Amino acid sequence: MAITKEITRLEHSNVKLTVTVGKEDVRTQYDELLSGYSKNLQIPGFRKGKAPKDVLERKFGSGLKEEALGRIIEKSITDIFEDEGFPKGDRPLPYSTPQVEEEPVLALDSDLSFSVVYDVMPAVNVATWKGLEVEAPDVSVSEEDISRELETVRDRNAIVQDKEDGEEALKDDVVTVDYLELSEAGEPLDDTKREDFVFTLGSGYNLYKFDDEVVGMKKGESKDITKTYAEDFTDKDLAGKTIKLRITLSALKKKILPALDDDLAQDVDEKFKTLDDLKADIRGRLTKNLDKRLRDISLNNLLEKISAETPVEIPESMIRIELDSRWRNLARRFNTSAEELLKIMGTSGKGYEQIIEEWRPDVIKALHSRIIVEKLMEEQKLEASDDEFEKEIVNLSAETGSSVEDIKKYYEQENMKEYLKEEIKERKLFDIMLAENTIKKGKQEKYTDIVQQ
Repeated sequence: MAITKEITRLEHSNVKLTVTVGKEDVRTQYDELLSGYSKNLQIPGFRKGKAPKDVLERKFGSGLKEEALGRIIEKSITDIFEDEGFPKGDRPLPYSTPQVEEEPVLALDSDLSFSVVYDVMPAVNVATWKGLEVEAPDVSVSEEDISRELETVRDRNAIVQDKEDGEEALKDDVVTVDYLELSEAGEPLDDTKREDFVFTLGSGYNLYKFDDEVVGMKKGESKDITKTYAEDFTDKDLAGKTIKLRITLSALKKKILPALDDDLAQDVDEKFKTLDDLKADIRGRLTKNLDKRLRDISLNNLLEKISAETPVEIPESMIRIELDSRWRNLARRFNTSAEELLKIMGTSGKGYEQIIEEWRPDVIKALHSRIIVEKLMEEQKLEASDDEFEKEIVNLSAETGSSVEDIKKYYEQENMKEYLKEEIKERKLFDIMLAENTIKKGKQEKYTDIVQQ
């Protein structure tokens, strides 16, 4: 088709594409549609496919023009976007469907002009991204960190025994409880009931954080408690509230920890001959985790500094698709569907829109950084070869313990090869960023405060 086009930049990475289709092509598209109907329609008084076109036009005139208009618009914008010469930066985002701005009127003997609007990848100019200076915490692996990890190893290898009837629950005991919330009048709220919930006293691994209240209870005992939660409590649904609970201790066990010696090291893994071997392995693992975390912090601080000097107009469609993706990821973590998650979250009195809007600032910040990273990878012409892909598969095999064949099969079957190559390119960029900028040591912090953030 003979098409002329014009791009107009709008706000928030939105563009308007104005298209004009020549009148000859308008007539051709209309005639082709009319011919198709003429061959296939059965009109009373005529044999199938023999009805004159003027009869069809009288009977279906407005409908024919409406359908022809839709076909012309769809074909013309498809041809434009499939044209390799059409600028990449003017193409719509995969999830941004071009919308006709004003429905045009089809005149068969005139050119057809119409406009569509859609979102594009934000234009970005990263002026300064080298020679910067940021801080990262001053942290190292201490003997205290190793000792804490050794205690975790002991805990994992502990023997658990029932406590005698009449014995009280103590910190580090393994307890099984039933619990539910009570109304202000003390009536059970059955929809909050939870049975056979197991946790270690003192771990805090329970929604209501009632470890201290369970300490001192005996097997079979029930008690009603009232807890008031601070305004900054981690669970926003409990923050600032006072809750009444009924707790029943149904089972009580104690842990018998193994001695911290060479035998424990050998029980953990046959590759360890002595306790010192185990300690050395722990130090190496903690150091590796710390190095990765400090790298992430350094890069995050660099990207924050670059973002502050690099304005980006993020389109709403990009924000919405990321918000929806986070919602679905949250559902997967809860092992449920996005629809069921909505019902669960609805009990807190918040709807889908209210919940995702709370995420919006973090999403915008993450998208801002991602757009900058993608722009820099493009400018640096970073690539990931098939050889680098193969090496990455081997590295993943060593890290996860899965076979090279299984990992490679996963990435190829799930069409994840390009995704992994993007990660390789991103790592190359981050290596350049760390080499070309200065990372100063900031204030001293503890390993646990940094790694567990």
